[in-house]
Amino acid sequence: MPDPNPALLTGLRVVEISSYVATPLCGLTLAQLGADVVRVEPLGGAADRTRWPLADSGTSLYWSGLNKGKRAVSVDLESEVDRKRVVDLIVHGGPCVVVSNTERHADLGYTELSARRPDVIHVLLEGRPGGGAAVDYTVQAGTGFPLITGTAEAPAPVNHVLPAWDIAAGLYLAIGLLAAERHRQETGRGRAIRVALEDVALATAGNLGYLAEAQVTDHDRAKSGNDVYGTYGRDFLTADGVRVMLVVLTERHWTKLLAATGLTGAFTALSESLGIDFTQESARYEHRDVISTLLARWFRATTFTDVATALDRHRILWQRYRSFDDLGRDALRDLDLFDEIDQPGVGPHLAPKSPILVDGGRLAPLAAPSVGQHNGDLL
Repeated sequence: MPDPNPALLTGLRVVEISSYVATPLCGLTLAQLGADVVRVEPLGGAADRTRWPLADSGTSLYWSGLNKGKRAVSVDLESEVDRKRVVDLIVHGGPCVVVSNTERHADLGYTELSARRPDVIHVLLEGRPGGGAAVDYTVQAGTGFPLITGTAEAPAPVNHVLPAWDIAAGLYLAIGLLAAERHRQETGRGRAIRVALEDVALATAGNLGYLAEAQVTDHDRAKSGNDVYGTYGRDFLTADGVRVMLVVLTERHWTKLLAATGLTGAFTALSESLGIDFTQESARYEHRDVISTLLARWFRATTFTDVATALDRHRILWQRYRSFDDLGRDALRDLDLFDEIDQPGVGPHLAPKSPILVDGGRLAPLAAPSVGQHNGDLL
């Protein structure tokens, strides 16, 4: 049976002095695994409390989503007296972790905190190595990805609407924090962890081979729209106007796709007449226009229901394009990932639990706190 309360991090206290995406996501990831996460904000609330999207009441759905299940205190961070209250929260009681995206106040940094509490773990997000300012969208601009995103007919760079580097950085922060926590359990000593947003983006570009390709080949990486680079994948429109994405990664996928679409004979003949081995991944990418011409004809002649039936029967990698509206209450209600919460200022809605399953279970989502809601309990 699933564990009804899979709180692996019970007993871990996290003081989060942060805003926007990466550091709040780090805190949320830990809170969803049972950590006691305390969000420290300026008086009146942090600047990201009003970030879009908003509920009709003006409450930030963005802030509410990233701060579910946390506790919140509100202090004057420019006041030495108030900062001392936060320091006391960190250094007194059980072992504590600090998650921050600012070095503005030295008394809340690792050096001064560890002098009073040697086992403190301090996790810091910076924009660029050495403390330079950056956010996801400026990092995107400097890492090459916008110049290969979009269609070949649109030469201007295209930033991704998903703040991918913020998300990756938030998860790297959580991984570094938990590694330091393991070290603390073995040695009793804390650690200072730093993650730069720009480093996350460049490391990812390097790990995926994009930077090596630019260094050791003369390939000119260009925009390719919805074509999946280096393999076969693209979007198609069905007879009744439904757009789907199709991906073929392996020879088995390719063989099954031909069986599902009834195009085995056609591609056998093409292979023989053109001398193209379509079972090879690189050949499918190089000759993707030839493949797409025949596949597009099949999709245009087939209704979405029949497309779904044929592709599912052959276990093809595909999905229809859906809007956020398509993913409404009815679609989400059947997913174990979602549960209903009643967020003040928002009302009842379905919100995600952690995507991490622990022995088959997940903690239920809890509402995000109001400004200074826990000052009396914690300060």
